Amino acid sequence: MTGKGSAVGITDLAEDIGRSIEGLGSSVSEALFEPVIRLGVTGLSRAGKTVFITSLVANLLDRGRMPALTGAGRIRAAYLKPQPDDTVPRFDYEHHLACMTGPAPAWPEGTRAVSELRLSFRLQPSGMLGALYKPRTVHLDIVDYPGEWLLDLGLIEKSFEDWSAGVLDRLPGRPGSDAFLQTLDEIDLYARFSETAAKALAESFTEHLIAAREAGFSDCSPGRFLLPGEMAGSPVLTFAPIPPASYPRDSLGREMERRFDAYKREVVKPFFRDHFARIDRQVVLVDVLGAIHAGPAALEDLRQSMAAILTAFRPGVPGFLLTLLGAKRVERILFAATKADHLHHIQHAKLTAITEALLREAKDRASFAGAETAAMSLASLRTTTEDIIPHSGEDLPAVRGRLADGRSVALYPGELPADPAELLTPARDGAEEWLDADFGLMNFAPAPGVLRPGEGPPHIRIDRAAEFLIGDKL
Repeated sequence: MTGKGSAVGITDLAEDIGRSIEGLGSSVSEALFEPVIRLGVTGLSRAGKTVFITSLVANLLDRGRMPALTGAGRIRAAYLKPQPDDTVPRFDYEHHLACMTGPAPAWPEGTRAVSELRLSFRLQPSGMLGALYKPRTVHLDIVDYPGEWLLDLGLIEKSFEDWSAGVLDRLPGRPGSDAFLQTLDEIDLYARFSETAAKALAESFTEHLIAAREAGFSDCSPGRFLLPGEMAGSPVLTFAPIPPASYPRDSLGREMERRFDAYKREVVKPFFRDHFARIDRQVVLVDVLGAIHAGPAALEDLRQSMAAILTAFRPGVPGFLLTLLGAKRVERILFAATKADHLHHIQHAKLTAITEALLREAKDRASFAGAETAAMSLASLRTTTEDIIPHSGEDLPAVRGRLADGRSVALYPGELPADPAELLTPARDGAEEWLDADFGLMNFAPAPGVLRPGEGPPHIRIDRAAEFLIGDKL
């Protein structure tokens, strides 16, 4: 028995050493010859991750709309190559671009799992002697993953008792919370474990999470409850928060704790190890306008969620030796407020200021750890044109776009405050609604059009986002 165990251990160790050497060789090759930038793209539901990636790639392939990307002139060629991770689904760029553009465009389906795409550049070296050197290759690996899964990374350091207490504290008043709390009250957590009772609790809790997400709340973890994929119905997704107590062995309450620990071990940690920990540039897309429209509680929930998300990052700049050895740290983080095309351009600076103030805690934490951070407002696919609406003797700066039914409408969404505190303070103080403002929002559809040769889809500030994220590598 001992001999067999030792043989297995030695075999495993040999395999680990082999993988480490292989990984080291790959890291050295990438660092010295063909650098790889791993760009993570995430955001909570409806933030526009799929549209952002599609537009970014299309505009890097055809750079006619990228004046702020200073290295665009050094790109001799840009082309899509097979991704390096054979077990990760490819981001379906061609399908998403076809959905977004053409005579009858529509929004592509949102992110439901991890996917990846490699975009490679042939770059002409810069400087007076640049023309004497051969072009070099830089790879951009874009990793798309649901923001709901990112929130789960905050669970790694939490005990079941701490997580349950936090969730139950913030439940009152949230959509679907009353039904879950009633289910929780009716079930005997001290009784011997029953799969039927566990399933009833988990389903009721999941219904609450779905309702909260639909109402505009951001912190709806565990994220796999919303996007279970192949894990739907498995024990690792069949638990719920319960009042902290000393539950007896073999009880329902004790099994809830065991399954929470299994969720962290079998779901959250592998995601961090296999995908997230390898990222060195990151975009966090934030639907700030949607949260404002949903009300003060949703805006405060977004602020707290973004602060929690930053605890999952490992920000900072790794040294050259650490890079060769495969150590990754997030060097640059862009916080981007999406759907800027829902506002007239004169309000974009206000949206950016609100975003910066909303994410102040998250940005400060990342900057202190050595990461370079930025915040901006953008639109991955511009769906509107600007208009002026006369109203009560005033000219209101509006936008005009197409709805899903084909109608063209003009929208004045309301005036964002110049001082972000006018929104953030009542949100922090628990206000139930905005007192002196009414913020409107419409779901505009993509505008029909034909892309001209050399141009990607129309956007707002995708070129500035690309300059911040990868401009130093071009």
